[in-house]
Amino acid sequence: MSLSSRKQPLGLRIFSVSFVAVWLILAAFPFVWTLWGSFKVELDFFSKADWTNAITGARTIAEKGTAFTADGYRGAWVQEEFWKAAINTAIVCLFVVCTSLTIGTLGGYALSRSGYRYTFWLLLAALIFRAIPQLALVSGYLLPFFQWNLWGILPTTIIVLVAINQPFTLWMLHSFFQKIPKDLDESAKVDGCTQFQAFRLVIIPVMWPGVITTGLFSFLLAYNDFQVTSMLLAKENQTMVPKIASFLGTTQTEGNVMFAVASVVSATAPLFILVMFFQRQIVSGLTAGAVKG
Repeated sequence: MSLSSRKQPLGLRIFSVSFVAVWLILAAFPFVWTLWGSFKVELDFFSKADWTNAITGARTIAEKGTAFTADGYRGAWVQEEFWKAAINTAIVCLFVVCTSLTIGTLGGYALSRSGYRYTFWLLLAALIFRAIPQLALVSGYLLPFFQWNLWGILPTTIIVLVAINQPFTLWMLHSFFQKIPKDLDESAKVDGCTQFQAFRLVIIPVMWPGVITTGLFSFLLAYNDFQVTSMLLAKENQTMVPKIASFLGTTQTEGNVMFAVASVVSATAPLFILVMFFQRQIVSGLTAGAVKG
């Protein structure tokens, strides 16, 4: 079959391109609109008289002398010290990802190479534990945390997030390891490697896209978490998502809503950058997990 005969009809190509373009516009619109509005005053972005004020910035010009203002970002990051919440989020995500991947890679590899029947039941128990609502799990931790003075600090929250997210990480990495032929382990042992050396020097380099994909999902679970962090962290140790919610919970204070809008943009922008940076590894990892080796 020639190349020209395999080309899509012009009408179908126009429809496909138009559909993708419309989908991208609709998907990106909420973030673009929020980004635009974060540089306006509250009376413009939430104008009841004329919604076009959010575009033209009529009240922003009247109050600030320009159509754009960074007061929302200054108020959130400087006045309300949103930078502390950003640092706390970075600490929580770093330790959650590192701990989850360490346990998940070792456990997933061991379970994927195990021939015992209990492997299935361990994975099933992990799946059931992950299916339990987070609120039900966290409520059981509260009493001992209060009694032992462990409530309100970052290490406690990190431990709980690891415990909640570990079944997901274990299942995902186990599925990746199962796609890697066991012949690679045997070949490494023939060359003089121990089981752990075969895992570290042979299997992990092959598994790297899967590890990055799993790590990114684990990062997103910790980064976007609200229930656990809002229940286990004191106000001075809040992460970004509970901090944003605290802005929205005080709408009677003028300017706090725009602090929330600016904080939403600040919290969302790193996710776009992260996904764009690791997009090849994510696609490669998902493909490796979906196709049997």
